Amino acid sequence: MTESKFTDFVEIVKRLRKECPWDREQTNDSIKSNTIEEAYEVVEAIDHKDYDELRKELGDLLLHVVFHTQIAEEQNHFNINDVIDSIQEKLIRRHPHVFGEVKVSDSNEVKKNWEEIKLSEGRESVLEGVPIHLPALQRANRLQEKAAKVGFDWEKKEDVWKKVIEEIEEMHDIEKIKSQNPKSKEEDELQLKLEKEVGDVFFAMVNYARFLGINPEDALRRTNEKFIKRFNYVQEKVKESGKAINESNLAEMDKYWNESKSLPEFN
Repeated sequence: MTESKFTDFVEIVKRLRKECPWDREQTNDSIKSNTIEEAYEVVEAIDHKDYDELRKELGDLLLHVVFHTQIAEEQNHFNINDVIDSIQEKLIRRHPHVFGEVKVSDSNEVKKNWEEIKLSEGRESVLEGVPIHLPALQRANRLQEKAAKVGFDWEKKEDVWKKVIEEIEEMHDIEKIKSQNPKSKEEDELQLKLEKEVGDVFFAMVNYARFLGINPEDALRRTNEKFIKRFNYVQEKVKESGKAINESNLAEMDKYWNESKSLPEFN
């Protein structure tokens, strides 16, 4: 994008804020959920390798960057030049191996230096900067990555898997105790313990996925999409048989589910 095009784009947003009743009413708070939605639409386009859609969605995301900035400028907080200056300074500061004299041998050293630089900027914890509103799987993965960059990590993948098994067994032990005492006074306490153990299983599994080089959020998102496709196939087959889905039974639905698993478009 040329400087002229970017300037023209910023001016369009400024005009919208002055002349469009809806745009004029918006605040950073009122559109923050839309910003998150636009980011996810970018991810969806990337997943589908739909580059025409990606171009459009990146434009929508850029609109939100400029829109949020324009609102802030009207309140005398900062302007678009401040935003650009901030990210330029950060990129240069955190890439001394590109803009300075620091030598690195691989991307792992880059990540380690990145975290050290962030701590030198005044952060009190390596874990600062992981947004609380991230999806839980993604947040767990980022927390683990950040701890690992300063050496707090497992050494062997096999040990991580043992931890997964250990957490599953602990979860199962609590579930057995709860099922044996369904009406006990401690029912709520046992349910809370069970919830914590389930969380530990997820956290351990996220860790194992990290050791496999797999982003758990991406993996689960793909599995969700696969489930939707297969279940829609089941519903369509049931419909073809002249029944509604709630008139079918598990044996029939399982038959169609297994059929879908044998079809390449559902894998």
